[in-house]
Amino acid sequence: MRYRLVILDYDGTLANSLPWFLAALGPVAERHGLRRVAPEEVPALRALGSREVLRSLRVPLWKVPAIAREMRALKAQAAGEIGLFPGIAEALAGLAAAGLRLAIVSSDGEASIRQGLGPAAALIGHYGCGAGLFGKAPLLRRAVQAAGVTRAEAIYVGDESRDAEAAAKAGIAFGAVAWGYAAPEVLRAAGPVAWFEEPGELLRLAG
Repeated sequence: MRYRLVILDYDGTLANSLPWFLAALGPVAERHGLRRVAPEEVPALRALGSREVLRSLRVPLWKVPAIAREMRALKAQAAGEIGLFPGIAEALAGLAAAGLRLAIVSSDGEASIRQGLGPAAALIGHYGCGAGLFGKAPLLRRAVQAAGVTRAEAIYVGDESRDAEAAAKAGIAFGAVAWGYAAPEVLRAAGPVAWFEEPGELLRLAG
């Protein structure tokens, strides 16, 4: 399929933010009365779906919005310290040069994402930011509308099972990356139409 719009998740897909996230999660969990995650638990947690992770950490759903807001604020403060994965800036430039429209849909804030992208931020035609943990589908639909393409001409590329769920709800294709938050087996089980082992492979979307 030759797509006209590539929508990308940010954390774990473009930005190597997992180390920062794990370091920040401990103090946030303590403030919200949640159990801390031991380093040896991380591989097992990456092998779970998003909802299973919340259950494993015993995070009540009513606390999720407050925790997400705090993490987003902390992330904004640390945006300059979190780099893109090697090859991402080049892949974005290549996709844009091939004439594809680029968008980002993320739970992160737009200012934080723009700072993290640096010069590559100018390549993104639409930002749909600040999504709830499981609230990306409406932002994906808006990105498609803003680009003036059909749903069949759009693909969402992400690194978590909730990204796959959001794409399905929005009625667009889902592509998965092997280098993000979720373990590869979790994402393969979600049935992505495209699989990317390393950032340079994103250029396959240019046809």
